[in-house]
This record gives sequence, structure tokens and C-alpha cells, in this order.
Amino acid sequence: MSLRKTPLYAITSAAVLSLALTACGGSNGSGASGGTWNKNATVNIGSLYEPQNLDNTAGGGQGVTEALNGNVYEGLFRLTDDGDVEKLLAQDYKVSDDGLTYTFTLRDGVTFHSGKELTSADVKYSLEKVLADDSQSARKSNLEVVKEIATPDPKTVEVTLSQKSISFVYNLSYVWIIDSEAKDLKTSEDGTGPYTLDKWTRGSALSLKRFVGYWGDAAANQRVVFHYYKDATALNNALLTNAVDVVTSEQSPDALEQFKSNGDYTVNDGDSTTKLLLAFNDKAKPFTDIRVRQAVSAAIDDKKLLESVWGGYGKLIGSMVPPTDPWYEDLTDVDAHDVARAKKLLAEAGYAKGFSFTLDTPNYDPHPTAATFIKSELAKVGITVKINTITPDEWYTKVYKNHDFTATLQEHVNDRDLVWYGNPDFYWGYDDKQVTEWVKQAEAASTTDEQTELLKKVNRKTAEDAASDWLYLYPQLVVANKNLSGYPLNGLNSQFFAYDIKKKG
Repeated sequence: MSLRKTPLYAITSAAVLSLALTACGGSNGSGASGGTWNKNATVNIGSLYEPQNLDNTAGGGQGVTEALNGNVYEGLFRLTDDGDVEKLLAQDYKVSDDGLTYTFTLRDGVTFHSGKELTSADVKYSLEKVLADDSQSARKSNLEVVKEIATPDPKTVEVTLSQKSISFVYNLSYVWIIDSEAKDLKTSEDGTGPYTLDKWTRGSALSLKRFVGYWGDAAANQRVVFHYYKDATALNNALLTNAVDVVTSEQSPDALEQFKSNGDYTVNDGDSTTKLLLAFNDKAKPFTDIRVRQAVSAAIDDKKLLESVWGGYGKLIGSMVPPTDPWYEDLTDVDAHDVARAKKLLAEAGYAKGFSFTLDTPNYDPHPTAATFIKSELAKVGITVKINTITPDEWYTKVYKNHDFTATLQEHVNDRDLVWYGNPDFYWGYDDKQVTEWVKQAEAASTTDEQTELLKKVNRKTAEDAASDWLYLYPQLVVANKNLSGYPLNGLNSQFFAYDIKKKG
């Protein structure tokens, strides 16, 4: 699971996304829109998501994925911007007939930034780091099927699972391969990627520089600098004054017109997997009652909320599944806005006069705005909402770790994260034995078709149960200077590959 701007982790999954990469220049050095591109350029990237630290197993947050995933660290496999899973540090692999043993052969000629050669011991260490007791990795629970890791020689890794896992290779794309001898990974790094960490000035910027010893194709630019801003206005001003060349995710739709009407910029609307959730604690009254959850969902006008926050951008979503997931179905009509139905359900549940609850709300946009809107909507059906604004650190401890909440707002970044509803111990406490069994069967499936059909059942059942209220799917708006090409456009789990970005001049 990934959550925006929380100290959890952001990574964030292989779905079939539409390929929306800006064209890159050819080998002759010609840019996508004509002219020459500068191989020694510095690309300045504007972002609202500074890392909490530089370790994605220690609560680095969305920002550490955005800056370091694929750029500084690599996995055995890579999740591309169009949703494909490709071999990366794994030269090849094979699976045993029973589906329990995976044998990976490592790519030759790969060295860490420290100069140490990549070996199977590093892969073993990296997997064990994800699975450690104190790990905050997004894929920790998914990878707990790992039973044993063997390293018969420096180029071979054998992983034995306790049960079949059709998503195992996909989940490995989230695991950064780290030098087993590296230290102080919260403030330094030792990866195998096309960039090394140059400098991190907390509260300001993080710079990466081209790694001359990289095993693959060299980065198309000499240096990238992620500049961090506190709000969307400051970010937009930086783009307008050429302090940055590209914005990873535009958060102020009202400001887009100034870029659309200016020939110096390109506004791109890509595919997002980020959902804004009103997450109920399904183990806390009154949300133990399905009718109450359904009533709250029906009482909130999601379309009006989306319009007020994002204007004409974004999509309504009736479940945890974005349209880019293979098991997507449009379920927006399941708990569609219907005040009369909401009141009827509340009466049936014994709350004809309503009730009150506290909504724990992260303190960064759009959560405070959404919380105020929800409070107003629920007042129309007699429900009183007390908004409790908390920091990301407080949210992680209070809500995610201790489950000490009644309802909360949160963004979930990943695709394929429907499966969290099959875990009764997850923070929202949804517990349906049939759903848990379907999720288990889907993971043990022999074919993707079988997996898809089972997860479609999960999708519909969780929607009908109003396990959460899925408010809307974020747009993915990338705004860039016309001098740039090759930047990623899809908001796939917050990663932002910089190595193909070309800058003219």
C-alpha cells in the first residue's frame, strides 16, 4: 500500500495502462520537437513530495519513491510507466513446475555506486530487509510467502515460497536491490541505478548525477534536481519563472489555464491510480453496520466534491479498482448519491436521528477541503462530523498502526491494491471471510484470467458492502516546458523516471 505524503511508503503495480510517454529524441541527438538536446543538461523537477528519509523500508514516503525508484535504485524487475513488468537486474528466471521455487540469474557487469559488484548475497539481503520486523515496505505482507532464500553461487538466487503467488514477480518490482554492506541508508544510498545521490538539502532540494559506471544506457541528462515546494502556488510560480522544467503532479487545476494558453508549456493528462478514500473503521461502531456505511456513502455527492477540488479533471470511482486494473468494473451506481436512500438506511440501522463521529484528517490538501465538504453533506442526513486534523506522522501511528480511529481520509496511490480488503488486520478492519478466500484463491491462481475473475468478485462485494467510500480517482497532470521530452506521464505508484528526459539547448 502507498499513501501520499505519509511516512509509510510509496511505491507503490502492474496493470495495463495506456502508454503515454512523450517521444524521446533519436540517437542523433535530435529532440522530440526538433533541435538538439543537451546531454550535459540539468533537469529541474518540481514536486510537493519531499522524502521523509531515503529508505523505502523505513517510512521514506511518496517522495523517496518519486526521486530514487528506478533512478538510484533498481529491482530484479522494473514496473514501466505503461504498466509492464520487465526484467532489469534479473537476466533471466525460471519457475518450478509446482510454482513454488523461482530461480533468478543475475545480470553480468552490474556494480553498485560504491564500486562493489552485484551478487546474489545482495539480493538476499534486500529481500530480507523488506521482510524484517521493522520494515515499512509496501509489499512486506505480499512477500511474506517467501519461505527460504538460497544463494548457490554469486549469480544465482533461489527463492522458495510457502504457497503459490501469481503476483510474486510483479511484487519483486517493488524491492530495491541494495548493497548488503551499505550503511546509513536513511541519509545515503548505494544502488545500481543510472544516477547517484549528489546532495540532499532538507526542505529544499535533492540532486542526482549521472553514474558513469552504469551497466545500461547512460542517462540522457547529466543531472536532475528535485525541488520541493510547500504548496501548489509556489510550485506553479517556479515553473513560470523557469526555476523548474517540469512538475511531477499538478495539484492546482485552477492554475492550468495559464499553462494551456502559453505556447512555452505542455499540459499532459495521464493515467492515475491514486484514490481518495473516506475509510471507515469497519470494526468500530457505528461502521460495523453495513447499512451505516452504505448510508454515509450515499449521502456524499462525490461528483460535486470532485468538481470543487479538481474542476473538470479526475474520475468518479465506485470501488478501490481504477479503470487501468484488469479487474475493473464501473460500480459507481452501487452507492450513488441519494439522500433519501441514505436517510432510509440510517433509520433501518437505528440511527433515524443520526449520530456523531470523529474524522481523522491529514493536514495537507485536499484532505481538509474534502473533510469540510463531507461534514456539510452528512449534516443533511443528521450526522455530525468532528474534524480532527493530524500530521502524517500522527496518522501513521494513530490510524495505520494502532487502528485508533472511527473514520479517516487518505489517499491510496497503488494500482492492484484491492487485495488489502482480503486482510482483516489491515487498518480499516474490513473482515469478510468470502472476500478473504477469493483474494487467497486469486493469488494462488494458475492463470491471469482466473485471477481476474476472482478479483472482479472481490471488487463487487467490497463495493456492495461499502467497505470504504471511494470518493474519486485523482487526475495525473504533468506540466512541462516545451524544451523537455521523455518524461513519464502516468501516476503509476508515484515513481518518476528521470533518465530518459531530454532537454534542448
